[in-house]
Amino acid sequence: MNLVVENAALGYLMKRTGRHIRAFDNLNFTVQTGKFVTIVGPSGCGKTSLLLAIAGLRALDSGRIKINDQSSKGAGREIAMVFQTPALLPWRTVSRNIAYGLELQGEAKTEIETRVKSMSELVRLTGFEQSYPRELSGGMQQRANLARALVTQPELLLLDEPLAALDAQTREIMQLELQNIWLSTQKTALLVTHQIDEAIFLGDEVIVLSSQPGKIIEIVSIGLPHPRPHSIKSDPEFLRLRDHIWALIQPANVGWLT
Repeated sequence: MNLVVENAALGYLMKRTGRHIRAFDNLNFTVQTGKFVTIVGPSGCGKTSLLLAIAGLRALDSGRIKINDQSSKGAGREIAMVFQTPALLPWRTVSRNIAYGLELQGEAKTEIETRVKSMSELVRLTGFEQSYPRELSGGMQQRANLARALVTQPELLLLDEPLAALDAQTREIMQLELQNIWLSTQKTALLVTHQIDEAIFLGDEVIVLSSQPGKIIEIVSIGLPHPRPHSIKSDPEFLRLRDHIWALIQPANVGWLT
């Protein structure tokens, strides 16, 4: 799936004060089919709002979003979104959580069973299919969350800080897991993160946004080959890219930590 964002702008009204806040303005970028693009920027620069607009859950004030050269209506089967918290249904087992979207789509029971089994294997949850969310670690819950999104076979995967709630060690492991899942499925992916290291490790490109209203400072190409081992984070080119992106963001965000 080819995603094009053209002259996109979006704001929202603060009801208590009546003030209109511009989340982002004049965004222009393309995500080519099968690519993994990441977005970094300070809090409040419209990263999540952008994903919601692409998913069709928020309307742009101006501009347009095109998918495969057609204006997007959003919220279709071709788009799946993964949020920061897994939000698994606590009364459903892992397998039934993964199956939820397929059930809503009216898929046949045998097809659901086949696809859930395949997806459980992909995200390494084999043996935990009958477990409930409360019985899983944070990383396992997020893998189940990814499986639930991917099992419907979307063309575009939107990821809103899906690893932010994890502890540091689990987050590093899940970065590798997410890379492997993406390489296995070859989905077009757009990920929002506050961590520059994470953005570089996963992305083919990193879109760097300014402070509110979010505008594109630069789109940084990441020339490091996939698959990327964890050790690449100490590679001189990785460190150069990290310092470059930090230098782009730092002037307007002196107190922002990555």
